[in-house]
Amino acid sequence: MAKKAKTVEKKLKSALDLTWKDMEVGNILTESGSASLRRTGDWRSQRAILDKEKCNKCGLCWLHCPDAAIDPCEDGYYEIDLYYCKGCGICAEICPKDAITMIEEEEV
Repeated sequence: MAKKAKTVEKKLKSALDLTWKDMEVGNILTESGSASLRRTGDWRSQRAILDKEKCNKCGLCWLHCPDAAIDPCEDGYYEIDLYYCKGCGICAEICPKDAITMIEEEEV
C-alpha cells in the first residue's frame, strides 16, 4: 500500500502547476483527495464579487458553495478563492443581504 501511495504522490503536481486542462479525458479524478490540487476555476464564465459593506457574516455562502471555494477570514468575513470558484452563482442566490454579485468573467 505504501508503494502505491508513493506512486500517486509522484504523479501529483503542486496546485500551482495544475489546471482543469491537465485532467484526464472526461475530467475524471483517478486519485482520491486530489481535487484540491487542481485549479478548476479558470474556465468559469462569471465570477463572484463580495461586497463587505453589505455582508452580515452569516456564512450561508460558505455553507452552500459546492466547490469549497469560499474561505472564512479572521475578521468574520469570507473570501472567494477564484482558483476554485466555478461561477455557479449559488452563493449570490443564497445571500440574504445581496452582498455577492456575479459579473461576467473577462479574458486576460
